[in-house]
Amino acid sequence: MPMDSPGEHRRPSPLHGRVKDGDGAEQLADAIVAVWLDIDQALHPIIGRRGVAALFHRSVKLTAAVHPWLAVSHAAAPAAVEPSALRAALVQQGPAEVAAAGGALFETFHGLLASLVGESLTQRLLHAVWNQPAGASPAQDDAK
Repeated sequence: MPMDSPGEHRRPSPLHGRVKDGDGAEQLADAIVAVWLDIDQALHPIIGRRGVAALFHRSVKLTAAVHPWLAVSHAAAPAAVEPSALRAALVQQGPAEVAAAGGALFETFHGLLASLVGESLTQRLLHAVWNQPAGASPAQDDAK
């Protein structure tokens, strides 16, 4: 299922190559969780596990304004990205809703990170995650 954002022509969907048309909510949820774990792996050496977790949880909270079923309880000061509650919420929805919410969640995260470090650095930091095939490990810095 394509999850490219309207108006976003330069940045592919983080799920591109990870899901296919006809995938159900569970496959989509698994792919979304895998991307979050890859984001955590790629960014925690740079902004710390708590930094990634804070951005993840803020993204969920902001996205829940449009997709209220995403509102899941978390610890007040999350120490790491733990997307199991997110997965549990996702699998209860239909595939189209999972795809829409997943895309919105990634866009919200991208926007939050860009507001902190700028668009150019955000693109560089997330490039390895946004452009990797399923099952590959994200590179920490592919600009060498």
